[in-house]
Amino acid sequence: MTNQEGVLIRPYQDEDFPTINELNKQQGWNNLVEKKQETKQAWANSTVAVVAESDGQVIGCLRGLTDGFITLYVCELLVDQSHRKLGIGKKLMRHVHHQYPKTRIELLASSTSRSFYETQKYRPFYGFRKTIEE
Repeated sequence: MTNQEGVLIRPYQDEDFPTINELNKQQGWNNLVEKKQETKQAWANSTVAVVAESDGQVIGCLRGLTDGFITLYVCELLVDQSHRKLGIGKKLMRHVHHQYPKTRIELLASSTSRSFYETQKYRPFYGFRKTIEE
């Protein structure tokens, strides 16, 4: 375990993807794991892609999209289970918001992550989702 002071937030690099894929598995995000190549391409093409690193190991990540002025959409935020509740997710969110301070952050939360965002003073809003197959 580490605290957030010992954590470096840095840009995503291609060699980070295997660890990110493992974090997706750990979280049970099977759709991203099964679509490994598409997920890797999504990371490569995202305007916001950062990782949290401690002692040379990737322990968290955030991927998003932004126009730089109005909206910053967080697609994924993950922290390794053994490093949760140490402020790392909060640090990742603050880092990207400081990169794009004019934007508002938009995201989807699961039933298990909802409380994290509520404690950070994010407010709920209503949204929709649909895939091409639906």
